Amino acid sequence: MILLAYDGSPDAQAAIDRAAILMPGTGAIVVTVWEPYIETVTRTGGLTLGYGMVPPSLDIDQIDAASAASALERAREGAARATAAGLRAEPRVTRRSTGVACVILDVADDVDAAAIVLGTRGLGGVKSMLLGSVSHAVLHRADRPVPVVPAPALAKQRHDALRHDRGRVRIPA
Repeated sequence: MILLAYDGSPDAQAAIDRAAILMPGTGAIVVTVWEPYIETVTRTGGLTLGYGMVPPSLDIDQIDAASAASALERAREGAARATAAGLRAEPRVTRRSTGVACVILDVADDVDAAAIVLGTRGLGGVKSMLLGSVSHAVLHRADRPVPVVPAPALAKQRHDALRHDRGRVRIPA
């Protein structure tokens, strides 16, 4: 069983595709992390009256339900992609209660994942909880293999830069 961290970003899509190539037929949990509204505003200070107070006209439960539903939709999308690529995938949604990297590591422990596969960067901002700093933190804190996969455009850019640099680098004999 592998854990695929998924937020719908090109990097997360590439991570699923690469996992299917490296580990065809493997069971997979596709996890999407969502954050409750009150934790978002407390952490960022955004959309509040100040001091973490929420405007009275907001229905926090409705906002959280919509966030959880959106996360489930993304997890199902990721599981469908993984299944189409040849993995045996199931979606899973997890509420953020600590740092996203810690949540991913906790889920990996819960499912006894042999590896955690994720993209280098997520969608960014509040729209996604999987950011470059998350992949970095998971990579450095994990007790299991963590393939980190860039989006195809970024991989090509890096490949082209490396090819260009190889022509300039002189290795002394």
